[in-house]
Amino acid sequence: MFKTSAWPLALVYVVLIVFASLFPFEGWRAQGINPLVFLTAPVPPPYWTWFDVNTNIAGYAPLGFLLALALVRSGRQRMAVPAAALMGSLLSLSMEFLQIYLPQRVPSNLDFLLNAAGSLIGALLALLLEKLGALARWSSLRNQWVGDDGGGALALLVLWPWALLFPAAVPFGLGQVLERLELALLVLLEGTPFLMWLPLRESPMLPLSPMTEMLCVSLGLWIPCLLTYSVIRHMGRRLALGFAAIAVGVGVTALSAALSWGPVHAWEWVGLPVRLGVWGALGLCVIALALSRRACAALLLLALVVHLSILNQAPTSAYFSQTLQAWEQGRFLRFYGLGQWLGWLWPYATLIYVMVRVSRREQAVAIP
Repeated sequence: MFKTSAWPLALVYVVLIVFASLFPFEGWRAQGINPLVFLTAPVPPPYWTWFDVNTNIAGYAPLGFLLALALVRSGRQRMAVPAAALMGSLLSLSMEFLQIYLPQRVPSNLDFLLNAAGSLIGALLALLLEKLGALARWSSLRNQWVGDDGGGALALLVLWPWALLFPAAVPFGLGQVLERLELALLVLLEGTPFLMWLPLRESPMLPLSPMTEMLCVSLGLWIPCLLTYSVIRHMGRRLALGFAAIAVGVGVTALSAALSWGPVHAWEWVGLPVRLGVWGALGLCVIALALSRRACAALLLLALVVHLSILNQAPTSAYFSQTLQAWEQGRFLRFYGLGQWLGWLWPYATLIYVMVRVSRREQAVAIP
């Protein structure tokens, strides 16, 4: 029997699928029809796109991969592929069944078949990579680069590009939640005496100046670099992964702009403050190369606090609100809530992770 993180990762991915499938979790109602009627509908349905086909397969392939890997590492290699494919198919069937009670979602037998195919493809890929020894080599390489205690940082770094894919008011400005939180509290407490308890803002939020925007861009790109440095000692590896993180961040932000406004406008967000901010992040990454992992963790905490405080003192623009509306009402509905929550919560999850990591080091030093 092998100890494996594939089981908890698979559970997390199931939660993400449920979130993406049932968002926005409101308007539940019985429509007076058989919930399984979608299974007997014609295949393919009258309206479908290749975007839906690809996303349904790609969305369940990682689940099949993780489930099969978990079964293989748990000593159940023979049943890994059929069991993983079956579990993915049952999850998809459950989601399609529940979607008939949501007015904004449409259950589809084609989606179910594609999800099942994605689970099978992911399971077969996991078994193939395990037989070829690729997964064992990856585990050895990961331990060589980040050690046994760097798994949390790697998970956060993997999630960071996905968080950037959802449009941000300021490039790389994740965690801007204060304005939306205030509006949500106003709606929640409307008509109650608790509304008077909310503190009133003495002055309206002011847009960021070009200099402040440049600082936010630099900090937003420097944060994943410092996260990398906090688990890696080797300067060459730090430099390679730090610059790779910046390149990925710029590329994903361009992809987000292309998806939001069209490929022609993929680079419209790159103004002078953004360009200077990117160069500033590159310089900061070079400056921090020689620092210890503990010093990088301390700098990361400081950068996160400053970045979040600046962002949450600035309003979102009307143009940005229109972009969010396009995501919510367009073909991105499936990923709207998930991407939005990733963008909101990633900096705070990173903050908690680094604080716990630093406190554990302090405890380790204090123990004789």
